[in-house]
Amino acid sequence: MQRLAVVGFGDIARRAAPLLERRFALERLSRGSGFDLDSPAALDVAPADALLHCVPPPPPGERDTRTARLLASLGWAPRRLVYLSTSGVYGDCDGALVDEQRPLNPQTARARRRADAEAQLQRWCAARGTALVILRVPGIYAADRLPIARLRAGIPALCAEDDVYTNHIHADDLAAIVARAFEEAPPGVYNAADDTHLRMGDWLDLVADHAGLARPRRMARSQIAAAVPAATLQFMRESRRLDNRRLKTVLGVRLRYPTVHRGLAHEHAAGIH
Repeated sequence: MQRLAVVGFGDIARRAAPLLERRFALERLSRGSGFDLDSPAALDVAPADALLHCVPPPPPGERDTRTARLLASLGWAPRRLVYLSTSGVYGDCDGALVDEQRPLNPQTARARRRADAEAQLQRWCAARGTALVILRVPGIYAADRLPIARLRAGIPALCAEDDVYTNHIHADDLAAIVARAFEEAPPGVYNAADDTHLRMGDWLDLVADHAGLARPRRMARSQIAAAVPAATLQFMRESRRLDNRRLKTVLGVRLRYPTVHRGLAHEHAAGIH
């Protein structure tokens, strides 16, 4: 059986594991197992046929030093490497439909670190003949990954005329996409999003309705800065609609939850808390 090194064995990797174990023997690498990409200690990753990189960049700076340390530690090259990036690398697109050919324009330090990670991986894999799949992931949701705390805190949303488009993928669908990316599918970049084109306030209303909570009040952009946390405000400054046609036609993904309505209906039946 082929070996797969999973760097960052968190929620998505755990969900993908049953699918991946049909083809691979998994090496689970995480802080819990003593593998820390922030540590100066030597990192030991045994040679594997493939590698899944799920570790996010560190909080400070413009570069992803964790990816740099990972690549520097590898004395071998996998045949295929899959990286979970973010759709934030596109920046604000003023609500335009965005495919994978759109030039990157990261506008936050967080997104610039992700763009740096992508560039590092592209150079490293090209030099070694490794097939690289980059999944640009939007907002991940599941029963335990919903903005319930935000709704309970009464944080407002933008009024309709000022609101931005947001994008989503159910955690189980993302896990299936990860597993599909290790099959004999073309390498490259894929927008790992569902079919929904929904504005942020409408998404929050939908979650509130499913959870039995009050919908957030709406405020004009000119007034909302003083009423929301800085991190939340960053997401209110970027609007784009992800085009997922390449995900479906080239990677061959069939989404279990093609819209957030379908995904939330499933989570509601399972019990949203």
